[in-house]
Parts: sequence; C-alpha cells; structure tokens
Amino acid sequence: MSTVKNISYDDMLDEEAANLTGPGDCNLLALSESLGVPVSFRDHSFLVQTVDEDLFACAKNALDALYGLAQQQREITSGDVVYAVRKALRHEPVSFSSFASRIIGRTASGKTVRPKTQGQLEFAGAMEQKTIVFAIGPAGTGKTYLAVVHAVSLLKKGEIKRIVLTRPAVEAGENLGFLPGDLKEKVDPYLTPLYDALYDCLGREQTEKLMERGVIEVAPLAYMRGRTLNEACVILDEAQNTTPSQMKMFLTRLGFGSRMVITGDITQIDLDYRTVSGLIQASGLLKDISEIAICRLTAEDVVRHPLVQKIIEKYEALRKE
Repeated sequence: MSTVKNISYDDMLDEEAANLTGPGDCNLLALSESLGVPVSFRDHSFLVQTVDEDLFACAKNALDALYGLAQQQREITSGDVVYAVRKALRHEPVSFSSFASRIIGRTASGKTVRPKTQGQLEFAGAMEQKTIVFAIGPAGTGKTYLAVVHAVSLLKKGEIKRIVLTRPAVEAGENLGFLPGDLKEKVDPYLTPLYDALYDCLGREQTEKLMERGVIEVAPLAYMRGRTLNEACVILDEAQNTTPSQMKMFLTRLGFGSRMVITGDITQIDLDYRTVSGLIQASGLLKDISEIAICRLTAEDVVRHPLVQKIIEKYEALRKE
C-alpha cells in the first residue's frame, strides 16, 4: 500500500513551477518514469506516491537541484530531470553547477544549448580544445547534435568559414543505385539527422541560404575523396560504418584552420562482419596523439526517454557476456 508524500517550496514563483513541471507536464512525466512511482503537482507541491523512504529522499534530492536551476531562470528539460534522478538514485551528489557556465551555442530561437551530463561536458570541452575529436557512444547521448551546435557556434564567431557534414550514405558500401530519384534524393534520407540539427540551430530558411552559398555542405562520405578542407568544421556522423580506408581518407582531408568531429556508436555497426570498423581502428590507433581527443559516452549520458537508458544498459550487458 502506497502513501503520498509531499515536497513543497514555499517561495516558489509561478514561472518557476511552470519551468519545473515543463510544457504539458513533460518534466513531471519524466520524473515519474525515472523514479518508477507516480508524481503529481498541486498547489506548488510535488506529491510523490511511495512508502519507500529512500526513494522519497532521492526524489527530494533531485527536485532540490532542479529547483535551484529554476531559481536561476534556466530552462529545465526532461533530460535535466532524468539526469538528476539518475544521480540521486545512485546516492551521488546532484549538481548542475559544472554545466551552468558552459554554453555550447544557441538555437535559432535563442535558447542556450548546454551539456546535460558529465560525458557531454567533457565532449564539449574537447571540441573547444582539440583539433580532432572522436565521440563514441550509444544513441541518445547528443553526439551529433552537440557537434553541429559547436560547428554553428564557430561559424557565427568567424573562427571557421564553412561547415561540412558527412556520413556514410548507406550503412554498408554506399550502394545507392536501387533507390529512386537523382543523387540528392537518394542521399538525403541518410542525412536527415544532420539537417534536423542544422534547422534547430539556424532555422530552415537560413540553413538553406547558407547551403546555396556553399557555406554549409551536407554530403555523403564518398564526396570527400581527393579534397582538402581548409578553415572548416568537418563532422563525420555514423562513423562506425566507415571502413578503415574510408576513415583514413576522411581524416587526411584535414586542412589548415580546420576542426574535425567524428561521432559513432560501435554497438550498431552495419558493416559486413568480416570488415573492421574504421571508427574502432582509428580510436585505438590515434589515442596517443595530443591534438586528438577520444570521448566515450555511455548510457549515463543518454538524455532521451528514461527507458532508452534501460534498453542500452541491457544491450551493453549482453555484449559483455
């Protein structure tokens, strides 16, 4: 039999309450799903339905940290809620102080983009300090999105003159002939995540204008061969599906004044089982070069639905057996 326990903040303002619960109570839903017990909100109080004192204490620790964010007028997302609860359930200090001062960039609507987890914070720092950065981790850790936000930020500050986004056009071999349409129509479905990130950062109209001017280029990996890319931020997405020769080809496109970010998930390799992933080989081969950073994100850094983290953890456990 459960009981309802109350967590209240007497000095909480209406806008802080709205920030905590989220649009359409999405943060409240994330809180309930992360804790595994129903949580509701009424009269500036959170009502946690549980008899477990330890679970209630975790809920309060998480909410105290989130309320601190609300008082700083920082927009609270479901990802923030998931992260706070995850830390609290593991009896680790729940703090956003290390993330508060780090801004990676801004969206087209002006919202600040900040790291949500320790892994994302380290990834953001590496992109600022290193010439080439590998970000290896599961789905939902924000690898591609943060890389694009960083590239757009560099472009706006004038530190680079163009952005080049690329990925293997097809998971195994880039065989596009069976798809209908011209080359752009064949390739675009594989580049959708990159377009989505650009639209969020710049807006669709501005993105398309910059693409027309050649300031932003989105292309399949095969288009990189034979080129030297100067004063650019070059992002290779889905890099786990590159062969060693493709990865070497890509890395040697680096020109003066350029940066590279390579992202991928080595648990989702679609290459023929006899082919070594270029991402795995390169991350081991190049790890001792000081200008290169290898960032490894885990299920701890997943900022999607709490269930995604549980799914990833199960597959990771299976892979280790």
